[in-house]
Amino acid sequence: MAEELERTEDGHYIVIKGRRWRATDPDIPEERDAELRSILMAWRREVKRTSGAPESRAGVQATKVALGERGTPWWEQTDDERRARWEANVSRPDDSDTEN
Repeated sequence: MAEELERTEDGHYIVIKGRRWRATDPDIPEERDAELRSILMAWRREVKRTSGAPESRAGVQATKVALGERGTPWWEQTDDERRARWEANVSRPDDSDTEN
């Protein structure tokens, strides 16, 4: 299992090297969380491969919003808003290639 991250008392942020980062929404079902993390890693590889193309960065942004790490803070959303956020369709880099 991965090393346990330091969190703020309220659980809203993780702390890495003294810097706070918004934590992933803890209510995302485990299977969907794993799927979104896989998509995020694919988009991060695509950012590197494309030297930061705007489309690749947009993919990272959309995935981080789905995880609750960006956009409206998950602790300020209703349960229905949170569910809709993580259930939203988030494409993989190879999915976006077929759209062009």
